Amino acid sequence: MEVAKYMQGAVTVIALDGELDSSTAPRVHEQLGDLVPPRGLVLIDLGRTSYMSSAGLRVLLLVYRQAQANGARLALACAPPDVREVMAATGFLGFFTVTDTLAEGLAALEP
Repeated sequence: MEVAKYMQGAVTVIALDGELDSSTAPRVHEQLGDLVPPRGLVLIDLGRTSYMSSAGLRVLLLVYRQAQANGARLALACAPPDVREVMAATGFLGFFTVTDTLAEGLAALEP
């Protein structure tokens, strides 16, 4: 799993590329925790996430809670159908703003 960060205006975009499973989750959790700015706007791009296990879902939930505690706003974009299906089946979609495209995600985070 590769994690890349870039800025799109005032929004920190974090792109995940690869499988988010029990073997990659600890490292990704640590990286995401370091990349979510306090009181910032964060869009996690899941477009290249080929697989997500329950460990990956846990990482997203922990990052969501960290963002809330730090006053940051977080959204998810571009989740592939398989990943979105897992998130829907487990009730995780209710926690997040989830958009189909990066542009929609950026717009959803606008103040």
